[in-house]
Amino acid sequence: MSEQNRSVVLRWFEEVWNQRRAETVDELMTAESICYGDLGPMQGASDFRKLFYEPLTQALPDLRVTVDGIVDDEQQVVVRWTAKGTHTGAGLPVPPTQRALEFSGISWICVRNGKLYEGWQQSNLAEVLRSCGATDELRLGGAPIPAG
Repeated sequence: MSEQNRSVVLRWFEEVWNQRRAETVDELMTAESICYGDLGPMQGASDFRKLFYEPLTQALPDLRVTVDGIVDDEQQVVVRWTAKGTHTGAGLPVPPTQRALEFSGISWICVRNGKLYEGWQQSNLAEVLRSCGATDELRLGGAPIPAG
């Protein structure tokens, strides 16, 4: 089972982030799926797309995520990752800077029946945005990003 769960999570990172296959979000999440992350809880594919995926991929259209490490057991997969992209579009709480941005994080994901059921994510995205000049309360997709 752990190898299947690992494959589901690796598919998520490759197809959703690197191939921009938004339909994979719907395939791998359910309405009950919940992600606790930098923006607070997001429930279901629609929340995830609206609050996180669309703003980030609009702002960083060449975004690539590299899986730096992965650990799994029967129901959980933990991924350490690095994301890189050029800030050329809208979507972040600062105007496009044309800068190459890099941020990293850890995602802890519970997989059930081939779907991402529950996950926790922490990253240094807020610090990276502040380095771009963001000074007010940071928001992504309408949700506040807590101070680091």
